[in-house]
Amino acid sequence: MHSPDTIFHKILRKEIPATVVYEDDEVLVFHDIHPKAAIHLLFIPKHFVASIADITPETAHLPGLLILKAQKFAKEKGIDGYKLTFHVGKGGGQEVPYLHLHFLSEQKL
Repeated sequence: MHSPDTIFHKILRKEIPATVVYEDDEVLVFHDIHPKAAIHLLFIPKHFVASIADITPETAHLPGLLILKAQKFAKEKGIDGYKLTFHVGKGGGQEVPYLHLHFLSEQKL
């Protein structure tokens, strides 16, 4: 599959700024530019997949990876209440064709 050049690709390449709160070899985490909660972060894998709808047996681990990273982040930051959401396709509210996990909480960082 050809990888589109999305805003998330540009953030990963550091071509456009983002407020990054965590990064490792597998994921990048940054603030959503249109937050829907006091904390609204986006967890993206560094391996490109357009959507949950495009997961294959080879990439099936990515949603779980994002969830585990979000769980670890919440625990480390002392956030005990949060919501995790994947949007799938335009009809499901996905605005950027790049797999990402929304992390929302009313607590402050």
